Amino acid sequence: MTSLRYLDAMRGIIQHIETTQAEAIDRAAAVVVESITHGGAVFCAEIGHANQQDFLNRAGGLAVVKPFSFNFNTNDPVAECRQNRPRPEPLERDLASIRFAVQASNLRAGDVLLLGSVSGKNRYPIELALACREIGMKVIGFTSFAYTANVTSLHPSGQKLIDVVDVAIDNGAPYGDGAVEIPGYDFQLCPVSGASMVMLGWCIWERVMTQMAEAGTPATVFMSINRDGGPAYYEQAVKQFNERGY
Repeated sequence: MTSLRYLDAMRGIIQHIETTQAEAIDRAAAVVVESITHGGAVFCAEIGHANQQDFLNRAGGLAVVKPFSFNFNTNDPVAECRQNRPRPEPLERDLASIRFAVQASNLRAGDVLLLGSVSGKNRYPIELALACREIGMKVIGFTSFAYTANVTSLHPSGQKLIDVVDVAIDNGAPYGDGAVEIPGYDFQLCPVSGASMVMLGWCIWERVMTQMAEAGTPATVFMSINRDGGPAYYEQAVKQFNERGY
């Protein structure tokens, strides 16, 4: 049988999560439970390569987890002779748009945002975390501690994601993210951060669902619509979530 080295790499990630991240997972879950039992909401922004979609509207998952994303469209034509006028630097525009999105959104003090950056150096997640914390939100960040220790921040503050979140969770990915040595290539291939961040997220949601049930206030969860009675259960779950907020 062919050796599947990627599975060996993922076994290492699972061991890393079990032996080093249990406390961070518990703290993240406590932040979520505190929020949703006190009128808060939970949002998930980009955690890398659209992995956050695995948490949204999923069978066996929490109804309370909602997406956070934004885009802007403008309708502002000018004369051809005015089209090359000086404009603010792209970095300033990008950071300003993130802060405007937070201010214009349904995000509120006491809410929770999950986001991620494998390297931890990119300015978008750092600025989003800063903007959310400034309005009183809690931020949970997925990143690679090994990766972020070897890069320079692209944010003007010089901070990395690990520096600007309330709970930092290490996804265990190595520097560069690739984890498999394949002869004929100059560096490790097959990234592990995506699978790791999805596993970490579900570990958090499991703890949230467990804590809520143990407190006698089980959270609204979704059943697969492909099971018998699934569509009716889903509709009732949506109704319950909209009535009580979790």
